[in-house]
Amino acid sequence: MQQNKPKLDIINMLLEDCIMAFPVSSFVISIYQQYQKRGWLSKKQLQGLYDKASKINGVLPGRLAALESIIKKMPTRQKSELPENKPMFERDEAAGKQIDAILTRYPQHKRVLFLKAKYDHNETLSPLESAELKKFSKMLS
Repeated sequence: MQQNKPKLDIINMLLEDCIMAFPVSSFVISIYQQYQKRGWLSKKQLQGLYDKASKINGVLPGRLAALESIIKKMPTRQKSELPENKPMFERDEAAGKQIDAILTRYPQHKRVLFLKAKYDHNETLSPLESAELKKFSKMLS
């Protein structure tokens, strides 16, 4: 029969050393409690523990090296960059010019006034409406 050897818990040992050295440090107490509850710490928490433990004069260098190797094994999470802030809608300048040209000659044209209202409210003009505008502008020429 094989007997399982108890594994050394380097993180717990370093946490206890840090609590002895810094008994009033809220950071050390907090991560010690989290480690007791969850059984693991995040990479940033481990890096903070490493920084605290490296300031203690009696810590065995092997423990620090073991903690450093644990930190290096953990994946580094990187946030992706934010996408460019582009406007949701881009106006069709050609349609705006056509609308203005028609309305200068016929300011009461109801259909073109309707299309201008849609254009001014940043609504997209359907292909049918764009075709109507082209037809009206051809009639002006």
